[in-house]
Amino acid sequence: ENVLSNNQLDWLDRLHKSMLVGSYANDSIRNYLQEVRLLFQFHCDKNAEELTELDINNYIIYIKQVHKVGHAKCKMVANAASYFFRNILRKPYVLPSKLFPRKEWKLPNVMSKSEVQQLFEQTTDLKQQLVVSLLYGTGIRLRELQQLEFSDIERAENRIKIRQGKGKKDRYALLPKHLLGVMESYYWAFRPKKFLFESPLLQGRPLHSRSLQTTVNAAMENAGLGGKSYTAHTLRHSFATHLLDDGVDLHTIKSLLGHSKIETTMVYLHLTTTRRSTLVSPLDRLKND
Repeated sequence: ENVLSNNQLDWLDRLHKSMLVGSYANDSIRNYLQEVRLLFQFHCDKNAEELTELDINNYIIYIKQVHKVGHAKCKMVANAASYFFRNILRKPYVLPSKLFPRKEWKLPNVMSKSEVQQLFEQTTDLKQQLVVSLLYGTGIRLRELQQLEFSDIERAENRIKIRQGKGKKDRYALLPKHLLGVMESYYWAFRPKKFLFESPLLQGRPLHSRSLQTTVNAAMENAGLGGKSYTAHTLRHSFATHLLDDGVDLHTIKSLLGHSKIETTMVYLHLTTTRRSTLVSPLDRLKND
């Protein structure tokens, strides 16, 4: 591994400070620093300010050919480089879209209503029950569930406050009435202080998101759904799809999920089953009238 020069370390530090000032999410800061560090290591013979657009494109070609990285990774590298060029070096940088293979468009996994039923019938462990119920019943993201505090549960209004979800926006999620009993039993069993799911080792800290994912995996496994590669995110997708199936409009679903663009929510239109089976073509309607 090539050691970074003082020049490169200095520029990395500037990148870090710029992102802190811009209030970027911790994950974004970590990812960008990591990608730019690797880019610097690849061009260890150059000072950071000498890097050109061609150098970055060569690096992306290298990771594609040698490390066989996919679309998302290439895009992340290009975005990090673009931020570094435009905001830190103050040089123009055009994202080289030609270097990314077209993303295969895959529909997200969605559970059928009978599978969700099966999951709830088979889940007896209290913590597993609460985790899967919250993910499916509210549609929140795993990271949002991890950060959920007791004070965010507004029982009187039947809602849960999601503070600073993705994109730094607060929003409200539905609080299923059905959950209040489970939540109460959970509270008396675990006595969390601040976060709903707390780390057993670090007092007053939230449980690691990997532990939450493991909890979901265990519940799926116990319910005989282990081979389906269903994740915490699948429960979120299923929440949205089943709402759409029940006739809830897209804009409402968009605000419940905390999407910033309606296009993101529109993916769920492809997933609804009930709706499609009862559709009548406008041609048939015309002929039958």
